[in-house]
Amino acid sequence: MEKLFIGGKWVASSSGKTFKSTNPATGETIDAFQAGNAKDVDAAVKAARAAYSKWRLVPAPERGGLLLEIARILRREKPRLARLVTDEMGKQLKEGLGDVQEAIDVFEYMAGEGRRFFGHTTPSELPNKFAMTVRTPVGVCGLITPWNFPIAIPAWKLAPALVAGNTVVLKPASDTPACATELVKILAEAGLPAGVVNLVTGSGEDVGVPMVKHPGIDCLSFTGSREKGEFITANAGLKKVGLELGGKNPIIVMDDADLDLAVEGIVWGAFGTTGQRCTAASRVIAHKAVEKALVEKLVKATKKLSVGYGVNHDVGPLVNKAALDKVKNYVALGKKEGKLVLGGKQLTGLFFEPTIFVNVKPSARIAQEEIFGPVLSIITVKSLAEAIEVANSTTYGLSSSIYTRDISAAFTAVRDLEAGLTYVNSSTIGAEVHLPFGGVKSTGHGREAGIEGINEFSETKTVYFDYSGKLQKAQKIG
Repeated sequence: MEKLFIGGKWVASSSGKTFKSTNPATGETIDAFQAGNAKDVDAAVKAARAAYSKWRLVPAPERGGLLLEIARILRREKPRLARLVTDEMGKQLKEGLGDVQEAIDVFEYMAGEGRRFFGHTTPSELPNKFAMTVRTPVGVCGLITPWNFPIAIPAWKLAPALVAGNTVVLKPASDTPACATELVKILAEAGLPAGVVNLVTGSGEDVGVPMVKHPGIDCLSFTGSREKGEFITANAGLKKVGLELGGKNPIIVMDDADLDLAVEGIVWGAFGTTGQRCTAASRVIAHKAVEKALVEKLVKATKKLSVGYGVNHDVGPLVNKAALDKVKNYVALGKKEGKLVLGGKQLTGLFFEPTIFVNVKPSARIAQEEIFGPVLSIITVKSLAEAIEVANSTTYGLSSSIYTRDISAAFTAVRDLEAGLTYVNSSTIGAEVHLPFGGVKSTGHGREAGIEGINEFSETKTVYFDYSGKLQKAQKIG
């Protein structure tokens, strides 16, 4: 049985309750975990606050050195952690390895930011006066992470938060607490001082809500559903808040596209991780000149995917029964809103066939709402302008893609697509840790990774040195 990690110690929850994490492919229990509550959150925040006074004064390059040690241990443990990702979350083992590699990459990248942590200098408008900016930590950061990238996303938040000098209270998703617990064990092994990182497992209601409302948390970073993001916006008060709330990501396939390349990207984008990515390609917007040929190739390629345990199959299970029921409901709706050409059935347990609908209208619910499962809608258009209009017709704006050989069409799409990311001749997924990640509209606000990840977990302070020896008033005030 695993415990909470508060103030550098593994402790039981004050609730006296536990919950189990299970393998979605087999139903087997992975382990039992503490069902934390508001009292545990308060203890974690106090521990983080106590550690902050010293941690923020540790030189940023030294903090970066600890991140490098974390990356080293992650690399050593990569095979074991990847298998745990597959067992606890369900994605195929190759993706589990990628999940851990992403964590390694982001800790290595953010370690380097400890040697930079740049502000900027600028001339003053007055003589004998020096002006610059510096970056400062925010304070205690609450991190609430999802289950679909159970190692990578906590790492995306932890690495910049820590190198920037913040302390952390981490609440992982209740479907994947084992992955987060193993990650925190590695952070402790690397030598992080007690209280710098604290882990509280438990439900959103019992742990997440108290974190959102806690006055001792200065910064809150959340990845999850739009509905929960709206709750956070209404209840977090004046905390610095970053929200990544999903997507309804389009892949545009123009009449001059390399269809084989497009099909490869669509299959990976729509059915990789069983469609359980915020960047999943859930809409294909196909030019009418190639729609028929594209669908034929896409159906043929999708039929080759094997569904089963992620250790040796292409498409794993949905994460839990609620996710399965949601997919089933949308498929039933899709049969009324479009034409089913592949899949549409539940297999044994939490497994579901990769599913494709054609003849879908842009306004259909299956083309507007995030399904978070292996369901793809194909919409037909007559022009690039119409394709971009359809792509922008949802409330989300995370990732987008266009397949075309026309450089003008590519640059037009880059300019006009309402999304935080646009890929040209590639799928909607595959973020690199040295570039910013995030979206617009109902996808939320803020950016993770790259230099924007540092900005997300720090504040800008403007500094003036006046060495004139007299009071100088700006704006030419006498």
